[in-house]
Amino acid sequence: MSRFNNVTFYTSVNDVRDLPLHTGIEIAFAGRSNAGKSSAINTLTNRSRLAFVSKTPGRTQLINYFQLKTDHFFVDLPGYGYAKVPDPIRLHWQDLLSSYLQTRQALKGLVLIMDIRHPLKPLDIKMLDWFSPTGKAIHILLTKADKLSSQRASTTLKDVALYLNGAYPQCSVQLFSSLAATGVEEATAVISKWLA
Repeated sequence: MSRFNNVTFYTSVNDVRDLPLHTGIEIAFAGRSNAGKSSAINTLTNRSRLAFVSKTPGRTQLINYFQLKTDHFFVDLPGYGYAKVPDPIRLHWQDLLSSYLQTRQALKGLVLIMDIRHPLKPLDIKMLDWFSPTGKAIHILLTKADKLSSQRASTTLKDVALYLNGAYPQCSVQLFSSLAATGVEEATAVISKWLA
């Protein structure tokens, strides 16, 4: 049973001025559109339809809050990097993401989702650059690990970990697959520590 299975939808916001007021902890989830962010949230909470999963990238257009208990929240941030989103919306998302990541006091850590077949793209690096100066923890899920052989997945994990160790030492990284339920316990342990 998931440690986070009592989660419920709380609210959606489209502007940092509308972020909920509370004295608790937020764990944010971010990632490129189509990297498997919604699937990862659903897998971690053992809920099939908590976060909206779409075959069309870029569907998460708001900051969505899910409440774990009174003062603990998962925060699903808009997916980034989808080319077909109109420029004004893309710029709004960029401003929303950077403002939230850099200024939100309640934010304890960032779970950054990357497709293992395409890790560390320029926009992923931008997210790391936005968030790293806060000094807060970052944990990367290399999703869709089932799409690669175990040897290739392990090699990619080592390469990404080596890069992060030099450039972003507060980052940790792991393999993850929603389809195969790989890495769920490891991710749950990291997040639970942040919430403690």
